[in-house]
This record gives sequence, C-alpha cells and structure tokens, in this order.
Amino acid sequence: MGGDFMDIILREWRLSDAEDIYLLANNKKIADNLRDSFPFPYTYDDAVNYIRLCIENEGKGQCCRAIEVDGKAVGSIGIFLMKDVYRKSAEVGYWLGEPYWGRGITTNALLQICEYAFNKFDIVRIFAECYAYNKGSRRALEKAGFVLEGIKRKSIYKNGKIYDSCMYALVR
Repeated sequence: MGGDFMDIILREWRLSDAEDIYLLANNKKIADNLRDSFPFPYTYDDAVNYIRLCIENEGKGQCCRAIEVDGKAVGSIGIFLMKDVYRKSAEVGYWLGEPYWGRGITTNALLQICEYAFNKFDIVRIFAECYAYNKGSRRALEKAGFVLEGIKRKSIYKNGKIYDSCMYALVR
C-alpha cells in the first residue's frame, strides 16, 4: 500500500478522543468534502456529540470506528446498514485529518472495516459516494478494491455550487 503509517487501528470511540478529533475536524477542506451534517466550524462540543452518538448507536444498524495512528484518533470510518430492498447493502463513510492525507491510511481503514462488515453483517455490497472532484477519496476507494459504478451528474449541492458525485461499490 505504501505509506508511513501501516499500523493503523480501527477501534471503538472513547470520549477522551474529543480533543484530538476537534483539532483535526475543524478544517474547511474536510467539511467541503462531506455532507452538510458535518459542521464547519467544528467545535469541541461537535466532537463530543459525535462520539456519544457513535457509542450510543453501536450495533444499531451501524458500526463507527476511530482511525487510530500512533495512539491518537486521527479520523473516523463507519458502516451504515441499509433497509428494505437495500438491506443486503451498506454505506461506508469516512474522513481523515489533513496531516494524515496521502499516506495510505484511508485505504488501510477501508480494507479493515469492509472485511469486518462482510464477516459481521449479512451484506453483499458496500458502497461509497464521494464528490467527483475529491481525487484523494476516489483513489483510496479504488486502492481498496472499490469499483466506480457511475457518475451521478449534478447530484450534490454544496457551498452554493452543484457538483457531480461518484458511486463506488465493493461486492462479494
């Protein structure tokens, strides 16, 4: 995979992670690549509330993990089970602190969480939708074995502009 942090750990969230997450998540570059539910500015209270939600909803149709590097939470990754006719599918979502970009960490986290999800849940497909302009996210997905299924034209409205998004999936 290449990169200087190959020993990343995916682990359950702890409230003690709030300070590290707040410091990394309060970054417009991260917020610009995520859904509007990810706030900017990102406050310490946002970090605490996010971590609490992850802890409270664990096993209730989702699995959220801290991405730990060198003993510190540096990002988040989660699997979200779909319902109804989509119940054999799950969505994966993630973000990583900017100082850790370009080191293979997201790809490693994707590989780990997808293996876990396929073993734990009765699913056959994990998908991710990222903004077409987010080359780093697209590359991480592709390196983790996800296949581009299509471009959803003009599907995203973010910061007053309309963008295309890319639908990726990993199937077993």
